[in-house]
Amino acid sequence: MDTSLPIALAADHGGFALKEAVRAHLEERGLLYRDFGSLDGAGCDYPDMALPACRAVAAGECGCALLFCGTGVGISMAANKVPGIRACCCSDAYSAEYTRRHNNANALCLGGRVVGPGLAEMLVDLFLDTPFEGGRHQRRVDKLTALDAGRQP
Repeated sequence: MDTSLPIALAADHGGFALKEAVRAHLEERGLLYRDFGSLDGAGCDYPDMALPACRAVAAGECGCALLFCGTGVGISMAANKVPGIRACCCSDAYSAEYTRRHNNANALCLGGRVVGPGLAEMLVDLFLDTPFEGGRHQRRVDKLTALDAGRQP
């Protein structure tokens, strides 16, 4: 994962507290980020938070996205509507690692009501620090890219 670019952060009200914990963790690691909100935890809709962050990733302005809602599921659904985004909702280490190794995911979605701050920090570190293996997995990612472009793989 290219961490020379800022990491896009976004959360609805259900994921706000977890986003804030992860934001502090990124600061401890000395990583750049861009916070797309919510900035105060007030009630808001996860698509409204996910789309600007994911568009910044797809445009190459941010290297990846870390997205948060109550379960991580809704915001992952919204994220995957943006062409070029490969978002995965994770709550375990194996999934967070292998979504990078095999799927070249560029958005990690976590649930503020599912994952605690300590586990979230571990999952974020795995996601950010695990390289994509390429090779046979590239063929599958290429098929996802074709689907984004409206082509049959």
